[in-house]
Amino acid sequence: MKQTIYQIDAFTDQIFSGNPAAVCPLEHGWLDDSLMQSIATENNLSETAFFLRASDTFHIRWFSPVSEVDLCGHATLASAHVLFEHMDYQDETVSFSSRSGPLTVKRRGDRLAMNLPTDKPHQVELSDELIRCIDRKPLEAMRGKTDIMLVMESDQAVLEACPSVEAIRNIDARGVMVTAQGESSDFVSRFFAPRHGINEDPVTGSAHTTLVPYWSQKLGKPSLIAQQISKRGGTLWCRDLGERVEIAGQSRTYLIGDMYLQ
Repeated sequence: MKQTIYQIDAFTDQIFSGNPAAVCPLEHGWLDDSLMQSIATENNLSETAFFLRASDTFHIRWFSPVSEVDLCGHATLASAHVLFEHMDYQDETVSFSSRSGPLTVKRRGDRLAMNLPTDKPHQVELSDELIRCIDRKPLEAMRGKTDIMLVMESDQAVLEACPSVEAIRNIDARGVMVTAQGESSDFVSRFFAPRHGINEDPVTGSAHTTLVPYWSQKLGKPSLIAQQISKRGGTLWCRDLGERVEIAGQSRTYLIGDMYLQ
């Protein structure tokens, strides 16, 4: 069986930066879960997305190299990019159904704007266990539904954070993000998820469902420009919509190929 696969760099306007995602549009139903997981493991990218058309919407699923995940922003952006740029999708908005509920992506100039559910964080104890995750003391610790957020004093502190993969793996959370108010943007972040086979994710759309409501309240503004300052890096244009959050970014096609599946 031959299956088309795309690799898209999300949250960037040039290849070799942003966050690469693999995208597999399916035509004849879902592949076996074990096969989708094997494809994601073989790709060895932070996420591989599979989507399947169902009437006027698309069902979407995301797999990291080790497991299926509930939400992935950059692979959703990449999937919409494939529909708009390579599959002649004519509407200005594409709708997805997912394990995290309904998601939409709108074409807006050279950006794609995702509408995702908000994950508002609450403050938690700044324990030694959390301090060990980055080997320095943050200003405060917050927690969303799945992630820990550590707030630092500056973007330089975020850049210099030294994550302990072992300590983060032992935290009862999907991953740990470090963040601070930015000098050339509203805020910056990095994200670490070794439990899902991702020691550091280049640009994490889903983490911004927690980051955006926090910084929107902190800075007193609904519209924010965010930078994830990983080695590859990426820029996100964000809006706090209350129970939802809008996260927009650019994207570029890196490759289109065929997989041959027995």
